[in-house]
Amino acid sequence: MENKKTGTFPRSVVLLFTAIILGLAWAARGSFGHEQGAAWAGAMGTLALLAVSQREDWLKKAPVLMALGGIGWAIGGMMSYGVVLAYAMGNDVTNVYYGLVSIALLGGLYGFIGGGFFALGIESTDDHKPNWAALITEMFVGGFIIWGFFIYQLEWLMTPPRSELWAAVLGAAIALAWHLHRNGFHRSLRVAGFTALGAGLGFSFGNFLMVVGRNMGWSYGWWNVMEFLIGFLGGLGMAYAVITTKWPKTSKVSDSSNWFALLFIVLFVPMINYAEQFSTDDFIKIAERLQIPDVDSFVFVNKTLVLAIIAVVTLSFAWLWGKYKNDGEKLVDNVVPVLALIFALYYIVLTIIKHGLHYQGFSIGVTTTLYLPLLFLAYVMWYVNRRKEVVFTGEAEIPVKTGDWLKYTGILLIFLLILAVVIVAYFGGDAAPKRFK
Repeated sequence: MENKKTGTFPRSVVLLFTAIILGLAWAARGSFGHEQGAAWAGAMGTLALLAVSQREDWLKKAPVLMALGGIGWAIGGMMSYGVVLAYAMGNDVTNVYYGLVSIALLGGLYGFIGGGFFALGIESTDDHKPNWAALITEMFVGGFIIWGFFIYQLEWLMTPPRSELWAAVLGAAIALAWHLHRNGFHRSLRVAGFTALGAGLGFSFGNFLMVVGRNMGWSYGWWNVMEFLIGFLGGLGMAYAVITTKWPKTSKVSDSSNWFALLFIVLFVPMINYAEQFSTDDFIKIAERLQIPDVDSFVFVNKTLVLAIIAVVTLSFAWLWGKYKNDGEKLVDNVVPVLALIFALYYIVLTIIKHGLHYQGFSIGVTTTLYLPLLFLAYVMWYVNRRKEVVFTGEAEIPVKTGDWLKYTGILLIFLLILAVVIVAYFGGDAAPKRFK
């Protein structure tokens, strides 16, 4: 195969492309919620990183890797965090700091399992494959034990009176970390750790910006900004860990596995989102808000439009994958980046329809307005550099020393303490709920 590369693909483009796409995915996820919304976002960020990786062996199993990334990020979707965010709006350091640290933990759990699952898929080789059945069993048991011990024995309630399933996700993450360590998947553990740090920082710093913005009286979708930041910084951490690691040639997967994974991510997950978020009642509320005179026609047209989009995208993915799945050069140069673009537009367009923006128009004051320009910016970066070769530097120490992880965590905790002091000094309020009286 003729080498068409003419230079080195800038590391900054790999980082920013992945970060922007996963940030957009997580911002869109805010309109859908729960596990099914997080699954779509995780798969979208995973596909973005694959699109700029240029690793032919990875791209030939792209649907499976998308599914792993989607499932990994989705596991955290069961956690509740609405009340925790409100603690950071208070006027005493204890409660504010507790809120920021708690939300950083929740964001970190999202990123740890999401990044870990994806990395485990690319670290898998013919001679060193993960035992997925054992891993899932360990994560389930670990989740059950930690949830029962923390919540029912110690009564360490993070989000009363909301769900405390964060403890179950924590137990699953601990089990995943131990499984990766003892089975020698140190590259995956490194990716999981950096993704967790990025997502945790993004969630807590986004919470800080939301408190500042609301207290300054700036009318904007600060909740959406916070969700964008968990994806942006989580994607930044994930892409950094991947690009600075030397990876072995990954194992192949069966054709049927790729097809099953593709239909799961492109058809099944969107259909669950359709059933949960595009009900007749939802469209009636939109029609009433927009003062649409013919409500029945509005509901029918928009529900049909969403189903048509799902069908078109599914058929497009199936056709492109079926035609080029064995052509490594095409996958690297064009096909997977195009699939990533289609998948991103898929989520963004359905978000626009969900909020009725295609009827009421766009406004700079609405965060969704920025989704398409940011996506365009990401693809301009890719297009300009598409003929250059991505270099995986592999300078990182594998495994990363425990002391390094403690140092990174300590820096994060100190940074959050500074944010807590700033909130209390300038932006706190008496009306915020308090975890500790």
